[in-house]
Amino acid sequence: MRQRREARVLVFDADDTLWENNVLFERVIDDFLAWLDHPTLDRAEIRAVLDDIERANAVAHGYGSKIFLRSLGECLEKLRERPATERERRELDDLAAALVGHQVELMPGVAETLDDLATRHELLLLTKGEREEQQRKLDVSGLLHHFRAAHIVPEKDVDTYRWLADEHGFESATAWMIGNSPKSDILPARAAGMNAVFIPNENTWVLEHDELDPTDTGVVRLAAFTDLLRHF
Repeated sequence: MRQRREARVLVFDADDTLWENNVLFERVIDDFLAWLDHPTLDRAEIRAVLDDIERANAVAHGYGSKIFLRSLGECLEKLRERPATERERRELDDLAAALVGHQVELMPGVAETLDDLATRHELLLLTKGEREEQQRKLDVSGLLHHFRAAHIVPEKDVDTYRWLADEHGFESATAWMIGNSPKSDILPARAAGMNAVFIPNENTWVLEHDELDPTDTGVVRLAAFTDLLRHF
């Protein structure tokens, strides 16, 4: 018989934690780099230019496939030193078409693990991005019934996590944020006084990378989503 564990508030990231997401963008980027075929820059150099453009657009405009397509267009214009033609715009749209209406692919064991966790803990969901796009993914995932509430926010920073604690009336020190992004899930949650579970995803967006303190006992590192059942 499993030992009864104290009920906790568990806050879950969505993209690349509950389901695959960035791998779809990476496939489009691979196609874009091959299509661009720059005469002097190699793929790594072009990717560095694109990363800089995406970084600036994330700050100015947020996240999602529409902003991503904008970044591809700006990268094209920067490298070709001219405005994109109508034909190039259509070709970029075709490259990014795979991002629109794709099926949500859950990580292994996610549904079953949430089923189990929901019997003894309060589950919340916190995701960032364009509201309509994120809501569509949430709706088709079939997971919403597990969560007391699901919040779509423009950014996940320290103030967001403090707001979440106030909104739901929980003590940050006894709550846990669970996600794959050091930048958006782990570090700001820890700065807000929450504990965190880091579940790495090899396809995590490069702009979500950051260094974690290996001595921080408030962060648990797990290899797979299903490992949450050993801790909660």
